[in-house]
Parts: sequence; C-alpha cells; structure tokens
Amino acid sequence: MEQQRASARLRIVLGHLGDPSAGALAATHTSGPIAPASFHPQQFQYTLENNVLSLEQRKFYEENGFLVIKNLVSDADIERFRVEFEKICKKESKPAGLVVVKDVSLAKSGYIPSEKTIVKVQYFHDDKELFRYCTLPEILKYVECFTGPNIMAMHAMLINKPPDTGKKTSRHPMHQDLHYFPFRPSNLIVCAWTAMEHIDRNNGCLAVLPGTHKLPLKPHDYPQWEGRVNTMYHGIQDYAKDHARVHLVMEKGDTVFFHPLLIHGSGWNQTQGFRKAITCHFVSADCYYIDVKGTSQENIEKEVVEIARKFYGDANSTDLKDFMMSRAQLVKGERTNL
Repeated sequence: MEQQRASARLRIVLGHLGDPSAGALAATHTSGPIAPASFHPQQFQYTLENNVLSLEQRKFYEENGFLVIKNLVSDADIERFRVEFEKICKKESKPAGLVVVKDVSLAKSGYIPSEKTIVKVQYFHDDKELFRYCTLPEILKYVECFTGPNIMAMHAMLINKPPDTGKKTSRHPMHQDLHYFPFRPSNLIVCAWTAMEHIDRNNGCLAVLPGTHKLPLKPHDYPQWEGRVNTMYHGIQDYAKDHARVHLVMEKGDTVFFHPLLIHGSGWNQTQGFRKAITCHFVSADCYYIDVKGTSQENIEKEVVEIARKFYGDANSTDLKDFMMSRAQLVKGERTNL
C-alpha cells in the first residue's frame, strides 16, 4: 500500500513538472526578478507535505515567501461577498463585532453611508456571509499546506481601496503582517488574499519583496509621509529601498498566499473605481501566544486595545493576546494551544 502511495505522489510531481502551465500557478503577471530555487526538498521549512502543492510551487514559496493560485475563488462567491459588503456599508446588515474603517481623507465627510466612505471592514467573524470566505474548502486546502490540519481563522478583512483624493492616503506602507500578531511560530501562519476584481498598479495592487520572509520582524511605525495615514497603517522604517519589488497583477478570484514576515504593501488607487479584496490570516492551532510588552510590537498592542475599548466597550481586552483570543475561530481540525 505504501509503495502505491509513493508511486502516486511521484506521478503527481512528475505531472506538475511536465505541465508547461504549472509555473503559471505560482505567480503570473508580476514584475521584477524572482529568486530561483537553490535547495533540496529536505530543506523545506515554510511548506508542509500534503500532495496539494507541486514540487515547483513549494520551491517557489520557500524561496520567495508567496504563491499565487489562479482563479481559486468562484465568481458566485465573490458576488455574494460584494453584496454583503454593500449591505454593511448601507447599514442594512450590522454583524456583531465588526469594525468599519473609513479612509482618513473621508472620515469627517458628510457622505451618506456607502462604499464611498469605507476603506475596509474587519473582524467579520460574526458575519455568516463574509466568514464563509474563511471556510471555503478551496481556500483551506491550500492553507493546510502552510499551517497543517488544525487551522484557526485569526483576522479577516474585506478591503475596499477607494479612489485616492489626491493625498495618497489609499497607499499602504511596506510592512510585515507579523507585526500585528502575538503568536508564533511565524512559519505556521499564512495569509490568504483574494482579488475581487482585476487588480493592477493603476488601482493599487500588492507589491511584495520576494525572499524577505527570511528576515526577522522589523520595527514598525507610522510612515513619515506628507499628509495623513490611515489608522494602524504601520510601516517598516528601514527596509532596503533597492530590494527587487514584484507587483502582483491579479484577476477576480486569484488568490495569493504569503508568509507573515514577507515585506509587502500596496500603492494608491489612481482610478475612479473601488479596488476590493477579501482576506484572512490563518494560524496553526498548535501555535502559542507571546507577550509583546517590551518588544517592537508594543506600539500596535496599545492601538488594538484602544480600538477594542472604543468599538466594543471591552475593558477586559488589556493586551493584544486577549483581543486575538476572543476572535480566534477554529475552521478545520482540532483546537490545541490557541
């Protein structure tokens, strides 16, 4: 039986290597150089063996820290997410626990509630329609390649990058997502980020610095830009500006999975449309919490606690750990440490 399984795995690998389209699954429509694979399979440390990823896809993620899977989420699902978001914007739907964020350039405007004033909704764990994204089998199938079989959904958002008002407030500075999370190890955390429409440099696609997932967590703070910056849009102050940058041009339904230490950000939206994406950070239930006091993450902890008290009146959320524990949801397998 074991010999048959080994033969089956070998056929799958050979099939991927022999398929000229296999490379396109890793990353397409990007700019900038991509690091070649320079290791043996025994050296894999960022991906797990479960017969979902091809050998080439695993190598790509190991070297670059991200992987684009084309056309992963259906048009029908994306339309359902879009409809629910519009209901939230119009206050026709008011799920508990949701945080609605306005773009800083529009926060004090007199607009009637609509997508024109809202830059994102986050912590939608209690919205059954949006949270479906975090439980989609096609998403979890790939998430398991990075976290293992016991999967927690920790932080979910629908991002609605608005047309920029000219102040470039729609930009997101280059950052590492681990800055926002008080759990480790980082190699058992992954973000799934799905384009809800065509996304390119004109409307502010993701820009990533390949290979930076191998770096340690760097100090973050608000960037020293002219004008204002959206709440909690922290950025790295000292990353190498000359590092090769890749812009991820994606179509509706395309999904990028990336490591929480990968340095990434997004440009400003130069179009008149709203650039939408839905995303969730997934964590192995075998991860553990850390105390961020006295670390570079202490500044974001203070902001998160302030938000918890402002939006939820939650005096019990005294630190980042308390806040994240209250919103963690098991989506596959068994709950262990988290």
